[in-house]
Amino acid sequence: MAVTKIYIVYYSLHGHVETMAREILRGANSVPDVEATLWQVPETLPEKILEKVKAVPRPDDVADIRPEQLAEADGFMFGFPSRFGVMASQVMTFFDNTNDLWTTQALAGKPAGIFWSTGFHGGGQELTALTAVTKLAHHGMIFVPLGYTFGKGMYEMGEVKGGSPYGSGTYAADGSREPTELEIQQANYHGKYFAGIAKKLKKRSTV
Repeated sequence: MAVTKIYIVYYSLHGHVETMAREILRGANSVPDVEATLWQVPETLPEKILEKVKAVPRPDDVADIRPEQLAEADGFMFGFPSRFGVMASQVMTFFDNTNDLWTTQALAGKPAGIFWSTGFHGGGQELTALTAVTKLAHHGMIFVPLGYTFGKGMYEMGEVKGGSPYGSGTYAADGSREPTELEIQQANYHGKYFAGIAKKLKKRSTV
């Protein structure tokens, strides 16, 4: 059977989205005949600003992605922190540079999912996801939401948990909070669930 290639493309300033991305990677790669790869969105902030905001070092084992490389994949999961209810400007800039792909609709019909990190309850756990979907729609990508397929974990009220039917998520608070075990489990499940959908779609497209 042909391999389904999934690109997990993310931006992470303080490490929260990276943690989620790596767990999504594990989940996706647990699906037979799926090959998931991590990619970083290029940084746009100057070093001086990154030092002031105490950004964590970017990992050496994850390469920066160029917009044209998206055409190589069968499906995508995009991850980002929230800024005023929308994806971080670094990811916005990346999508702004996908004009050639948009012109040719090279990504149309390919599945895409999203995951994120916000500061607090009012930081865009739902709004950030909703505003991100517009990028997928203009490219003709098929948005694959998480729904309530994660089961009882979606209804957890005994602890703070990020995520929604739109995808998996976490809270960073002031930057000191790390993704919880439940959020990690949800991210792993999300990767596995999305990979299964992407695999089915590729199989049908080749029939």
